[in-house]
Amino acid sequence: MKNNLEEIDQLIKETLSIEEAAFYDALDKQNIADMFLGLFKGKNAWILVIMNIVIIACLPVFVYCCYQVVTLDTTLEVVRWGLGSLFCLIILSMLKIYAWMQMDKNALLREMKRLELLVMSISGKK
Repeated sequence: MKNNLEEIDQLIKETLSIEEAAFYDALDKQNIADMFLGLFKGKNAWILVIMNIVIIACLPVFVYCCYQVVTLDTTLEVVRWGLGSLFCLIILSMLKIYAWMQMDKNALLREMKRLELLVMSISGKK
């Protein structure tokens, strides 16, 4: 399968101009760090900056709430701090899920661009 993909990549590069081939090379697979840094490029980068600030602020609050749950004696206070830790955990989870969905969306867009170039190169070859 890998050999077949390499042949397709080579076919695409042969039919594209130099600029298009450079663009195609930029669409190559990314690791997790590149995908995460790619979130901060584009129109919605400010939303992700705010989300990461909220995540950084919410994490110590979560740890403090968990600490209070472990150290307190009365049931009512344990329940209150437990609900606070649950609320922080929900916030952290939802923001992380949103960021992962954005990374997945960017990966899908990258693959769609690769397919467009493949179709363009095949139609130009005939």
